[in-house]
Amino acid sequence: MTGARQTGKTTSAKACYASLPYYNLDAIEYRDQLSDVSSFSWARTVGAAVLDEVQKEPALLDKLKFAYDAGEIDFSALLGSAQILLLKNVRESLAGRVFVFEIFPLMLSELCAGEGPLEMALIERLLGTERVDEVLANEVPVLLGPTGEEVARNEQYMLKWGGMPGLLALDETRRSQWLRSYELTYLERDLGDLARLDDLKPFRRFQKLAALRSGQLLSFSELARDAGMAVETARRYMEYLRLSYQAFLVPPFSRNLTSQVVKTPKVFWGDCGLLRSLAGLTPDAPVDGHFFETYVAGELNKLLRTRQLNTQLFYYRTRSGLEVDFLLQTSRGVLALEVKNREKVSVADTHAMLRIASALGDEWLGGLVVYCGNRIEPLGNGFWAVPSSRLFI
Repeated sequence: MTGARQTGKTTSAKACYASLPYYNLDAIEYRDQLSDVSSFSWARTVGAAVLDEVQKEPALLDKLKFAYDAGEIDFSALLGSAQILLLKNVRESLAGRVFVFEIFPLMLSELCAGEGPLEMALIERLLGTERVDEVLANEVPVLLGPTGEEVARNEQYMLKWGGMPGLLALDETRRSQWLRSYELTYLERDLGDLARLDDLKPFRRFQKLAALRSGQLLSFSELARDAGMAVETARRYMEYLRLSYQAFLVPPFSRNLTSQVVKTPKVFWGDCGLLRSLAGLTPDAPVDGHFFETYVAGELNKLLRTRQLNTQLFYYRTRSGLEVDFLLQTSRGVLALEVKNREKVSVADTHAMLRIASALGDEWLGGLVVYCGNRIEPLGNGFWAVPSSRLFI
C-alpha cells in the first residue's frame, strides 16, 4: 500500500488488519529490532504483520521474501510513502509476489459520498461499454437543489484546499499552517528516504519551480537553467517528486494522427492544496487555466489508478500547435477531453477534437469539453459539454 504521506495508508491498514502486529519503521527501535531477526526465524518471530514506512529499511524485504518463498508465511501488509516498487532493491525482492494498492488524496467523488458508498463516477461509465451519447443523454442536465449546491461546494473546496484528509477537520487558518508544515515534513522525511542531500536549498528551489509549471510541458533544460543546476540533476529531482507522489507526468500520445507530434511529457502536481501552498498562492487566489487543468488531471490520475482501470492517460499536441488536453485510451478506443476554465463553452471549442476524431476513425469514442459551468449539454457532431463537477461524481 503506497502513496504520499498523510493520505490514510496507516489508518486503512490498521482498520483492515487490526489483528496483525504493527511495526512503524519510522522508529529506529523497530528498525533495530527487526534487523536483528534472521531470515530463518522471520516467520516465527514476526510472522504476518503490518510493516509501515517499509522504504526506510528495504533490507527487511529479503527476509520477508525468504519466509514467503519457503511457505512459512502467506501474507504481510507493506506500507510506504514512495512508489516502492520503482526502487531497484525493492523491485527485485518483491517482483511477482505482491498486489499493489495506491492511496491518493481524496477524490471529489469521495468527498461527495462522505461515509456513504462510493458510486461509479460519470467518467467511469463513459469509459465503459455504453456509447458516450447514450450515457450523457440519460443524465440530468443540471443538478438542482441541495445536491447541486453540495457538489459545487465540494468542488470549490477541492480547488481551494485539495484532498488531503487531515485538512477536513481544521479551520482555514490551521489548514494553511498544515500545508506549510507538510512541505517541511516532506523535505525532512520523504525526500530523505529517497536521497541523501547535504543541502536541501537547491531541491526546494527546483520543487517550487516545477510546481509553478504544473499543467505545462516539462522542459528539463529550462527547469535546470532557472534552478541553476545541471540537467541531469533536474531529471533526478523530478524522479524524486514522482516517486514520492508529489507530481506525475502525462505522456504525449505518440501516434502522428495529423502531423508531427510533440514528444515531451506534461508535468502535473498531485494535489491542488499542496500546489497552492508550494507556489505561494493564497487559498482565495483565482484559478487560471493551468491550475484548472491540473485539477482535472489530478482527478483523472487518482480515479484511473485507484480504480485500476485499464485506461491510459495521454495528451496530444503537434508541432504546428494542434492540441487536445487529454486522450483516454481504452481497449475499445479513445475518449478526448478538452478542458476550459470558463462557465460557457461552444462548438468552437471542439475544433481540435474534431481533427483527432477524423484521424482515429472507428477508434473514436467521443469528445467532451470539460468546463466550469453546471449543465451537461450536446454541442453537436457527437461532442458534449460536461461540467468538471459532474464528470467525477
